[in-house]
Amino acid sequence: MDLKLFFDPISDGINVDQLPSSAIAHSFYINQGQMPELDGRDIGIIGLQESRGAEAVHQEGIKSSCTEIRKRLYELKKGSGNLKVVDLGNFRNGPELPDTYQRLQEVCAYLMEHGVLPVLIGGSHDLDLGQYQAYENQEKLITVLNVDNKLDLGDPKSDLPSAAHIHRIFKHDPNFLFSYYQLAHQSYLVEAKEAELLEKLYFEAVRLGVVKENIKDLEPIVRDADMMSFDISALQAHYCPGAVDSKVYGLTGEEACQLCWYAGLNDKLSSIGFYDYDVLKDTDDRKTAFVIATMIWYFIEGFYNRKGDKNFRSNDYLIYEVSLGGEPSSIKFYKSKISEKWWMEVPHPEATSGFLRSRMVPCNYSDYEMALEGEVPNRWITTYSKFV
Repeated sequence: MDLKLFFDPISDGINVDQLPSSAIAHSFYINQGQMPELDGRDIGIIGLQESRGAEAVHQEGIKSSCTEIRKRLYELKKGSGNLKVVDLGNFRNGPELPDTYQRLQEVCAYLMEHGVLPVLIGGSHDLDLGQYQAYENQEKLITVLNVDNKLDLGDPKSDLPSAAHIHRIFKHDPNFLFSYYQLAHQSYLVEAKEAELLEKLYFEAVRLGVVKENIKDLEPIVRDADMMSFDISALQAHYCPGAVDSKVYGLTGEEACQLCWYAGLNDKLSSIGFYDYDVLKDTDDRKTAFVIATMIWYFIEGFYNRKGDKNFRSNDYLIYEVSLGGEPSSIKFYKSKISEKWWMEVPHPEATSGFLRSRMVPCNYSDYEMALEGEVPNRWITTYSKFV
């Protein structure tokens, strides 16, 4: 694939040479007129300018969102590690909105095939359709994590694409969605039938109030995701006044950065997108762009602190089998000797290979303690329910 056909260089208004030597931009390989090589790169930043899926009032402000995010990201200081991050530039829109989805699918799939994790910045939230469809040919079932103040389960035939994209993900054919998590929605913004649909599908929705009780309890959910889609409208308007649908209530900037740190640490996660930033709604000092840039910074830091928690048949894990005396008769727990994180094995009743195989479900030590008391953890039950 010739990536030059899909991208324009970053904006002329960003002068990397004028940034201090300590700025993180000097550790990036940036498309400033010449497409950088992908070989040896870990992360690929994609600037999105597509806004036709959003309300007309927000479309102009969304178009330039990736440039404002870049400006703030490039100014941040380099963290630890040897960064191998490439900024591919600004993604070219297709003639029609579905063409943009298709092009984004092709590019994200190509990057993942070459071991490069796409980080999508800017654009309307419906662009996660292209992000999701990039997994179509990976011959595996995936888990999607969406962070948003609403569920976006509108009718694709009558509602805006940005209000119905999750519905389209659920209906996509072929279906390769195994599990779906929704974080930080606000109950008074959600129709009862939408919440009921998620429950019926054995998908997990964690409302804002529960998220705020103890965000550390959500780490296993983030660790279970292959793909993460982050609508910045999930943050409080105080932190992100430039979010398309910003509200008084929501996540704090610190909480959002914590989730991004967890996402970066997740060895399983292979793409992430940050959507729905309207520059024209933002403050003059671009407070929202700074918050998003900081979230991306924490994701990158987390990525370069990954522990390699993938091969559960290696000697890097302690295995604890808890007898329950009922159904199931026992549950196997795995604890990483390196990261000290926990998983539980949920066997497929017809397990062979490929799609029909056991699932390693991230969990907390508290789930292990629950099993010791003779109780089956809720996430084990919901995972097994999807098999049968």
